[in-house]
Amino acid sequence: MAYPRYQGYQYETSPRKLQPEYLPKKQPYQKKKSSTGKIAKTKQQKKVKKALKPKVKLVLSLAFAFAILFAISYQNSLITENFNKKEQLKKNLSAIEKENEQLKINIEKSLNLSKIEQSAKEMLGMQKLDNSQKKYINLPKEDYIESSTEEILIEKQTNFWQKLLQAFTKFVK
Repeated sequence: MAYPRYQGYQYETSPRKLQPEYLPKKQPYQKKKSSTGKIAKTKQQKKVKKALKPKVKLVLSLAFAFAILFAISYQNSLITENFNKKEQLKKNLSAIEKENEQLKINIEKSLNLSKIEQSAKEMLGMQKLDNSQKKYINLPKEDYIESSTEEILIEKQTNFWQKLLQAFTKFVK
């Protein structure tokens, strides 16, 4: 028999019994109901559950991977859709700019002085001035602007002591 203080050394000649690393749990005694009883079913169910666990993990991991790939493809489709919208807006902008340039050219062409005169005569009934319609005014050549002879005095704000000093200097002079 080995004593705990003398570990590793034995006095007897018989070898020690080796202890297993773990002890299996013993289930309490169960009665069999029939030849295909409850015990047989539970063992089969355990085997089926053990066999299903890796399959379930595989299915769940595949479903998760599919969900991630679906999310990535959906995001890419949104990006593509927004890019197409942007390109369509650029095309619309360039078309509108071209139309704007054409309208500017048309306006410049229509600003011809003879065309303006013709449209004023036809549409508005305007006429060129005759000598009878002109009135001349003679203005004297005198200069009506008067120069300022006054001096502009800017008074600085002074405090009480400065006013007293100025009054004293005026009195002394």
